[in-house]
Amino acid sequence: MEKLTNDQGEQAQVSQPGFMRIGLNKLETYHDELSDLEDTLFDIEKIGGPEAAKKAQKLVKQLRAFEPNITMIGQIKAGKTSLVNAMAGRPGLLPADVNPWTSVITSLHLNTPMAPDAPRASFQFFDQNEWDHLVENGGRIGELSSRAGADEEMNKVREQIGQMYEKTRERLGRKFELLLGQRHNYAELDDDLMQRYVCMGDDFDEISQAEQQGRFADITKSADLYMDASFLPMPLCIRDTPGVNDTFMMREQITIKALRDSRICVVVLSAHQALSTMDMGLIRLISNVKSREVVIFVNRVDELSDPANQIPEIRASILQTLSDNNGPENCEVLFGSAYWANMALGGDLTEIVDDSANALFNYAESILGDQATDMDAFEMVWQLSGLPHLFDAISERIAEGSGAERLTSIRKSAQNHVGGLRASSSLVSMRLEGDNVTTMDETTLKAHLDAIDAKHIQKLNDGLDEVFAKFSRRIDQSNKRFLDRAVETLIQHLETKGENEIWQYSPDGLRILLRTGYQVMKKDFTAMCDAAFGDAATDLTDLYAQAFSVDVENFTVTPPDAPGVPAPVSLGQTIALDLQTSWWKGWWQRRKGYRAFASNFYELIEAETAPIVDDLKNRQLNDIRQTALGEMADFLAEQRGILTDIAEKSQIGLGDLEGLFGITAQQEREELFDIIFEDLAIDDDDYDVDPKISGGAAA
Repeated sequence: MEKLTNDQGEQAQVSQPGFMRIGLNKLETYHDELSDLEDTLFDIEKIGGPEAAKKAQKLVKQLRAFEPNITMIGQIKAGKTSLVNAMAGRPGLLPADVNPWTSVITSLHLNTPMAPDAPRASFQFFDQNEWDHLVENGGRIGELSSRAGADEEMNKVREQIGQMYEKTRERLGRKFELLLGQRHNYAELDDDLMQRYVCMGDDFDEISQAEQQGRFADITKSADLYMDASFLPMPLCIRDTPGVNDTFMMREQITIKALRDSRICVVVLSAHQALSTMDMGLIRLISNVKSREVVIFVNRVDELSDPANQIPEIRASILQTLSDNNGPENCEVLFGSAYWANMALGGDLTEIVDDSANALFNYAESILGDQATDMDAFEMVWQLSGLPHLFDAISERIAEGSGAERLTSIRKSAQNHVGGLRASSSLVSMRLEGDNVTTMDETTLKAHLDAIDAKHIQKLNDGLDEVFAKFSRRIDQSNKRFLDRAVETLIQHLETKGENEIWQYSPDGLRILLRTGYQVMKKDFTAMCDAAFGDAATDLTDLYAQAFSVDVENFTVTPPDAPGVPAPVSLGQTIALDLQTSWWKGWWQRRKGYRAFASNFYELIEAETAPIVDDLKNRQLNDIRQTALGEMADFLAEQRGILTDIAEKSQIGLGDLEGLFGITAQQEREELFDIIFEDLAIDDDDYDVDPKISGGAAA
């Protein structure tokens, strides 16, 4: 494993070769846009006074805090962790060969801005409830087996979980219960930490009390590691997750949460496994993410005998499997080798095993042709590893997706600030020139602002209630229709084929109904938010006209965009009907009579679908509500600050005004306003900014 600290315990500088920048052009271009916007925000800070400076600094902080998340999911033994190590430019960082039930959700925070005293490594343990759920119930598999009455399967689960539980207590002793729910932070990251918290290995019996390897691994829920990555132009978070066919599905919910928090999903497959019906859990997960946000990376092409000719066949097979099983359409499918990438990073290509070297040369001749003779050997291997293509796909999705949204949001918010500054500046100019300026008194202005706040927060809440109630009714109806239809089909099967022939029924129809309902809710939510934010902006624009005798012709306050709605990834959760295994036959054989089949089946599947429906109706909708209300509150608070600032300028004595804003200074400020508005312009037909005076929109 790579040494991450030197002998003095200081953070070691990891050499990362220049070829790692290949494929990052779009991310570098995007970073240049971030830098340009930051420069403009600094200009606003200089000309706007103390309050405007605070707002500009806040926007700069938001800009620098942008850290796109990429969640890696895939098959066990597909080489996903080795690929993550290569993407971070640190071969051997994360342990790649660990027991599946001890694999940890690990987030690599690359180039994240940090305070000097912030931890470089942070490990979160399962809490008592999560551990009890695993040990007492056997996790998700235990729940399913118990509900289905599959005693044999349940006993196997309990036996294996029991072994893990006893080994954990043996290693940790009395402190075991006290550790649950805790977080361990470290100022430096080194290989010993990885051994203790992440790497368990496959043989529990060989781990002694004195050894540190895997000491905390089976109770570690997640790891956050912070490190520099000189090849990346900006912060990035790469999140490694367990394989989706994780033993007992004990981390399925954690993987679902990781997907929920991320806008880009990289699905890692093995070239030997491709994608089959055995990977339905994986397909179910990615089916609920936008196709554009999914990238499939087929790893281990170094193990193919003839990559150039085999890859087209594998690609066709993957796309066909996705199509046959309602997977995402038009996914980008890339091919490569984490093994080759890590060998290139390691600096010694002579260590590549013979079969892999032969595959590499044949692949190079087919893909690169004559270009290969002009390339540095390490760069050639890096190119063939597929990492540049993967980085290019990720960069494009950041620049066109969450990155573009972040830029637009901050530009609009900056325009709000500059619009307020310009209005304030215009008012000052009028007073200095002797014009009669009348403004609304502070008490009246505050009353108007309070009324606008209360009105539009309530209006937004009412609109959310209506949209969410409609959605809840729809998915309840969809769930009931699915259950009724399934029972009816079961009865028809029993009447025509009897009880001796096993009947199977897929829950994919329910998932499609729920996903469709969610998409309808998303459209209704977006339209409602656009209307609510638009009405608030209209009232604020009217208040500008009422409050100040400044020429506000063609001036409008532009509302913020409706917040994005996260993908319904909880629909990918495994339920009983997904598991066509021996326990399903056991459930079938225990039923006596048609009525028992029908009623027991309804109860079983209703208990399985209830958590998914509940998650959509409660947790998911609550998160969406809080985001929308937060967006409205921020927008109203921002406009309150701008209006209050203008009101304060209207009360400053003329002598002070001449000292603060001389005529020459005012003219210079007007010229600067024009330049800044041009810098903040957004190339969007739906977003028009008056160059003379504008309020923009909040982030």
